[in-house]
Amino acid sequence: MPHTKSAAKRMQTSEVARLTNRAIRSTISKAKKVVIAASESGDDKKKAQALSAFFSVVDKAAKKGVIKTNTACRKKSRAAKFIRKSSAHQASTTAATTL
Repeated sequence: MPHTKSAAKRMQTSEVARLTNRAIRSTISKAKKVVIAASESGDDKKKAQALSAFFSVVDKAAKKGVIKTNTACRKKSRAAKFIRKSSAHQASTTAATTL
């Protein structure tokens, strides 16, 4: 238990911040799952929209200080790389089946 009034107030604000940060991290995770699902669908338009939404969520989290800037950049880079690889894989699979 806190010994001072200011420590008690700090506990309250820390708890609110913890819950807010947790919700934002959950949003990042959900957006990541949407990107993965879009990459499996094969629709380029869906991929672009999902990636754009993911970038937006990650950038907002970095701006608010929930995640660090370099962490945000790393997540965005890996997501873009994942989309590129899935597109290349689907293109090579399609080319192989048409031959």
